[in-house]
Amino acid sequence: MAIVAKKIQDAKTALIKELCEAFAGSPDFIFTEYRGLTVAQISELRKQLREKNAVYKVVKNNFARLAFEELNMPDVSAYLTGPTALAIAPEDSNEVAKILLSFVREAPSLRIKAGLLAGAVYDKAKVEAFSKLPGRLELISMLMSVMNGSVRNLAAALNDVPARLVRTINAVKEKKEAGAA
Repeated sequence: MAIVAKKIQDAKTALIKELCEAFAGSPDFIFTEYRGLTVAQISELRKQLREKNAVYKVVKNNFARLAFEELNMPDVSAYLTGPTALAIAPEDSNEVAKILLSFVREAPSLRIKAGLLAGAVYDKAKVEAFSKLPGRLELISMLMSVMNGSVRNLAAALNDVPARLVRTINAVKEKKEAGAA
């Protein structure tokens, strides 16, 4: 019986290192199955994701698994089966999830498998629910609106005191003019 040495080739090691560098710069990943998409559809999806500073990368499952293990991320090997592509979201993963789910409606052959968002593994249903939440910019604008509302009410209340005084003085003046006439 022959003993087979398991030597990892340098090219494969370089590819895993490259994946580690790509993964290290981003906290959020969405796993998809791209089987059945045309090149034009994948190009369109990549274009839409690029507008949100995201990358859509087709990966070898074993290389991605090794890269995730090397970066001490949660075990996602259950989702690294079949043809897999990752949407890597360095900034607003909510917007990336929205783009992917809207693209699924246009091209049903794209399938969302799961997500690794902020260090937690989300299944397909959780990724869909996550995409329905307001995005970061929407939440900031909602917060600013709430914060601005109380200041606006205070300004209106403070402005109302002198306005009432002016109206009262004006009413007294009109009453005196009417009494003098």
